[in-house]
Amino acid sequence: MAIEKVFPMTAAGKQKLEQELEQLKSVKRKEVVERIKIARSFGDLSENSEYDSAKEEQAFVEGRITTLENMIRNAKIIEESNDGSNVVSLGKTVTFIELPGGEEETYTIVGSAEADPFEGKISNDSPIAKSLIGKQVDDEVTVQTPGGEMFVKIVSIS
Repeated sequence: MAIEKVFPMTAAGKQKLEQELEQLKSVKRKEVVERIKIARSFGDLSENSEYDSAKEEQAFVEGRITTLENMIRNAKIIEESNDGSNVVSLGKTVTFIELPGGEEETYTIVGSAEADPFEGKISNDSPIAKSLIGKQVDDEVTVQTPGGEMFVKIVSIS
């Protein structure tokens, strides 16, 4: 039996995935089935682009449902620690500046399942997070990115 991957995430991240799963199962799945019914009524399925499109969407929805169910089943809730610890870890929010003289950037380090850089949440598997985890305020860190090395200084951890 294969070992299941564990998906570290916050309680809020798990809840967001559960809401998406419920939406897919209760609304989107029914919409796609209805599209398939309508497309079938057009007759010959061999040259029916509406039918092909609906079947592709159905495959995507079912695949996403399976992925979400697996992520939720194997979720490991990380506590958003307020223990005053000044060490970067999963669930912590880190503010750093790029050296020399860059602007401050703030990210919360979360599991890959709930990462969303546009919301300031980066995956613990990302190059930045991997470099920052275990470091402390005022540490200067070298981050290996696909675009080359980046140097940052940690300003705060919460």
